[in-house]
Order: sequence, then structure tokens, then C-alpha cells
Amino acid sequence: MEPRPGSWEHDILEAADRLDGVVRHTPVLTVDGAQLGAAGRLSLKLELLQHSGSFKARGATNFMLAHPIGSAGVVAASGGNHGAAVAWAASRLGHRAAIFVPTIAAPAKVERLRRYGADVHQVGAVYAEALAASRELEAETGATPIHAYEDRAVMAGAATVGRELERQAGPLDTVLVACGGGGLAGGIAAWLGSRTRVVACETEGTATFAGARAAGRPVPVTVTGVAADALGATQIGDLAWQRLAEADAASVLVTDDEVAAARAELWDRFRLVTEPAAAVPVAALLAGRYRPAADEHVGVVICGANTDLAPLPLPTT
Repeated sequence: MEPRPGSWEHDILEAADRLDGVVRHTPVLTVDGAQLGAAGRLSLKLELLQHSGSFKARGATNFMLAHPIGSAGVVAASGGNHGAAVAWAASRLGHRAAIFVPTIAAPAKVERLRRYGADVHQVGAVYAEALAASRELEAETGATPIHAYEDRAVMAGAATVGRELERQAGPLDTVLVACGGGGLAGGIAAWLGSRTRVVACETEGTATFAGARAAGRPVPVTVTGVAADALGATQIGDLAWQRLAEADAASVLVTDDEVAAARAELWDRFRLVTEPAAAVPVAALLAGRYRPAADEHVGVVICGANTDLAPLPLPTT
């Protein structure tokens, strides 16, 4: 049966068609769970190999292919990854791009924005302040805004990660995915949530979904810690919250030290260099925050690699 126009399934399939041949079909590495201290079987979705260094290339590209873009180009606010994705997609598709990032953005991410030819503005201490500044430029120039997660086309593009993972790895019992503003987690829940358990993984300092679950609605949270430059939304998006709530997604929190240990383990065992946010779902496994059953097939989304090539941080305890 064809999906109903206007449904999430329809939008995600349309996004997959638009993105085919434009973004990468990233590989999946399936391993025994014991390699990451867990039971069951793990399928690691290596989205860190995506154009611009993260899954965000999917949403930014889908937006630009789905909407007319004027001569003023596009404008976006981002902790770094969304901005890099918008800058990359704009360069590929021939559009101007102005990117606003908070001052906490990793230098490697800011440098990548400039390499893609974007006009970079570092404004404010957190994402919300950069977003406010981007809206001023939007009003002045008429540039088309692309929100990092609170946009249906952006989320549908991100959701293609879940569709692709399922097609590559086969049926999944559970998917572990990092959650900040919620575009990726919400998109995956929109695609898989009716048949697969979704676990939104956050650090204690970026707990937007955990805060929303506790309150029964999206609420502001304080943003701190090692993953704040990527998972630094101060409140989960409404679109993501709706999808995650409908899917009855679980919430898991990890510490910064557990993230550091997960990054080190991913390098030591698989030679994968990840940014802190991408290691959060792995930290949930290594720290026992999520414990798969012996016969469980778990998808783990490794969502990005935009990090400085400095020695990996080790746990302090």
C-alpha cells in the first residue's frame, strides 16, 4: 500500500528519493555485543562518514531540494554540525550560506564552515542566542532559514538514517540514538517507532528529552558538558517530542566521563574517531545504562565525527 501523502512515511520516502546519489549511503558494522560490554548483536550505523561529518547533511540537503531558495541564499544557526551541513549542501547546490554558531562551537567545526565557503558569525554563548542573531539577518536580507531540527523536511531527511539502517541491517529490536534538539531521534522514531524500540540517549548536561518526559512536555534545560556543542539545544523540538512520545521512546542519561570512555573505546576497538555526541549511545551500552537481552538486535547510530584531532579524553575516574 502506498503511504498516505502528508504522512511521515510518505515524507521520509520522498526524502530518500531526493537524497539518493547526493548524500552517502553510510555503512553498517555488525558486531557481537560483547565487544562493547553488552549482550545481543549490535549494528553500528557509521553516519560519522557522511558528507560534512554528520547525519545533518541529510536534513539540510532535503530542505534545499524541497524548497525554492532565493538569491539571498540560506541562513542557519547551529552548534556546528547543522551549520556545516547547510554550508556543504549550499555549496553543492549553488546557494549562498550564512551560518551563526555559539562561541562554544568546536574550532574544527567552525573551520569546516569556512572551508565550505559560508559566511560565519560566532554569536552568543549557547545555540538559542545564535538562533536569535540568525533571525535578525533573515529579516534584513530575506535569506531562507533552515532550522536545525524544528522543520519537517529537515527531520524527514534525518529520518532516512533509520530507513537506511533497517534496510542494511534487517529487522531491529531497538535503536540507540543521541538526542539534542531531537531531529535525528524524532526522525528515527517517525520511521521505526511503530515496530522498533527507540532509546534517546543524552548526557546529564544535555537532557532535553529526559526533561520533557519528566514534565510531560518540552521544557528548557541547562546545557553543559562535553557534548554541549552538538547536543546543545536548550529545549527539545516540538516535532521531535511528538514523534518520540508517540513511539513511547525510552530515555537514557550518561555522564561526561562515560562519554569520554566510550570515545576511547570506539578508537581502541574499531579505530573510529567520533565527536562526544556520537559516542553517547555507546556510552549507554558500556556503562550499562541500557542492557540488551541475549537475543536482542540493537542498532546504534554513530552520528558524527566533527572533532579536533587531539588525544582522546580519558575518564577522570
